[in-house]
Amino acid sequence: MIEQVLTNSNQKEKTSYKTDITKEKPLRSVVKSISWRIIGTLDTILISWIITGHLTLAFKIGSIELVTKMVLYFFHERIWNSIKWGK
Repeated sequence: MIEQVLTNSNQKEKTSYKTDITKEKPLRSVVKSISWRIIGTLDTILISWIITGHLTLAFKIGSIELVTKMVLYFFHERIWNSIKWGK
C-alpha cells in the first residue's frame, strides 16, 4: 500500500519525464539547486573557518561540498517530483 502511494504504481500511467515536466521543469530544479547551494556553501565555509581557523581550508571544503550537494539535491528533487504522496 505504501509503495502504491509513493510510486503511483496502482495507476496505468506511471510518472515519467514527460508527465513530470508539466509540474516542474528540470531547469527550475537546477536553479533552485544553485541558489540553495550558494547559501549552504557560504554556511559550510563559515563553519569550516571557525572550526579550522584556516580560510584556505574552509574554501576547499566549501568548494567540494558545493558540487557534491548540488548534484545530490538535483536528483533528490527529481525523485520527489515523481512521488504522488502529498500532492
